Amino acid sequence: MAILQQLIVIVLEIWTIIFNFSASTAAAAQPKKYSAVLVFGDSTADTGNNNFVNTLFTANHLPYGQDLPGHAPTGRFSNGKLMPEFIAGFLGIKDTIPPYLDPNLSNEDLLTGVCFASAGSGYDELTTAASGVIPVSKQLEYFKEYIGKINGLIGADAAKKLLSEAVVIISAGTNDMTFNYYDIPTRRAQFNISQYQDFLQTKLHNYIKQLYDLGCHQMIVAGLPPIGCLPIQITARFKNPLDRKCLDEQNTDSQSYNQKLIKLLNQLQASLPGTRLNYADVYEPVIEMVNNPQKYSFTVVNRGCCGTGFVEVSILCNPTTPKCASDSQFLFWDCIHPSEAAYQIAAKSVESKISP
Repeated sequence: MAILQQLIVIVLEIWTIIFNFSASTAAAAQPKKYSAVLVFGDSTADTGNNNFVNTLFTANHLPYGQDLPGHAPTGRFSNGKLMPEFIAGFLGIKDTIPPYLDPNLSNEDLLTGVCFASAGSGYDELTTAASGVIPVSKQLEYFKEYIGKINGLIGADAAKKLLSEAVVIISAGTNDMTFNYYDIPTRRAQFNISQYQDFLQTKLHNYIKQLYDLGCHQMIVAGLPPIGCLPIQITARFKNPLDRKCLDEQNTDSQSYNQKLIKLLNQLQASLPGTRLNYADVYEPVIEMVNNPQKYSFTVVNRGCCGTGFVEVSILCNPTTPKCASDSQFLFWDCIHPSEAAYQIAAKSVESKISP
């Protein structure tokens, strides 16, 4: 009887080995749909490029990054990973995306994708005029430099194939609206809100066309969040700091911008052969978290975890700044940027509309 039991155990172990080998072989034989991830935009996407430029818009200090492996700040404007990284992980590309300006990038980093985004950036050149951050136009110049590097690594033909199979993520626009229209109304003297939205989307149209001409065919373009729910925007408008409600007018502006963006992406996809342009709706998941926080285990949605949560961001959110006890219960990490928990929820909403 004992011998029979041992034989059964041995047979089961053999079948387990065979099954695992077959499964891993099948997985290896399954081609990856996307070769790399390439990210452009602002602080919602910047994984650390601002560490390498002369600007005050930095997050390379604690408590930023406190929930990353090693609890080390990397330049991400959150307590952990950013939304493009969750999307890249879902698509099976990589779980973290290094900044292009990092001097320690490996060849593998370059070939699987990097981030060109810069916190504080936007489609409007005026947005970055005085901050020292990287304009989206300069991000495109870095991308051309990147193409030269991968050409050198794998050859022009293989590089062209890599770019055509890469997924591009573009996330910007919020800084344009807050810096140039709402808080410092420079552009308001030139445009009404609808005209300024059209101005920004003309810039985006040209940007997507340039990326396409450089070989990128698959893109995910983020819309605007409910800007009127950003803690800094609430602080700027309400005299009573305890009376913190979303600003309906700014949220309505975000919605109208997003409707125009959907139309623009559809038009571009029809006019650019071989493209696949996905709209990333960040408005709906964020407003859903604001309106139904308990559903997502949030207890605070109108201020950030860092400091008072009203005005602290970048250098004002630093190692000496008090912070909340549980950042996973806060929708916002600082007065502008979502927490890692919120980014992950928003990413899941986007993931449901794109296929890996």
